[in-house]
Amino acid sequence: MKLIVGLGNPGPEYAETRHNVGYRVVEALHGRWGFDGWKAKFHGWLSEGTHGGQRVALLRPTTYMNVSGKSVVAAGRFYKCERTDLLVISDDLDLELGTLRIRQRGSSGGQRGMEDIIRCVGSQEFARLRIGIGRPARGDAAAFVLERFHPSERDAAAEVIVRAAEAAECWLVEGPTAAMNRYNRRAE
Repeated sequence: MKLIVGLGNPGPEYAETRHNVGYRVVEALHGRWGFDGWKAKFHGWLSEGTHGGQRVALLRPTTYMNVSGKSVVAAGRFYKCERTDLLVISDDLDLELGTLRIRQRGSSGGQRGMEDIIRCVGSQEFARLRIGIGRPARGDAAAFVLERFHPSERDAAAEVIVRAAEAAECWLVEGPTAAMNRYNRRAE
């Protein structure tokens, strides 16, 4: 079983914020792959199905971003997932809007949800797909991630969600190396 986790914050007030791009990618995968509805499970919303010959669980933790590890560990234990079976999708302030970065391992890069997952899993040895949301020129980064995309950014944000879903699908079907080679660049 592969476990693909999209990070975000629960509730309608966060739905379209920069911090919730991980949720949006997992929701896009859910629609693309025609999985059944979402169930409240593992401190999150879960949907299961098969795609590309693989059993897959899609998870949106409802624990709030900074304590996402609890949900990821609960689902991972239930499905007996190896670390190589886990892909975590999150926003990244340090990447320009429209940029994707897939890695097989690494630090949190300052992303609090990723930091909590690393702490709870006890390792940095799992795949992550980081989605660039840009960084504010000035002001509070914590407030910035909880803002909605500016109207001038909405098309780019929608496009990067689609590309991130394609990258996650590539990771699942063709493996992490193919996904990194194809998607670790800015869209033209």
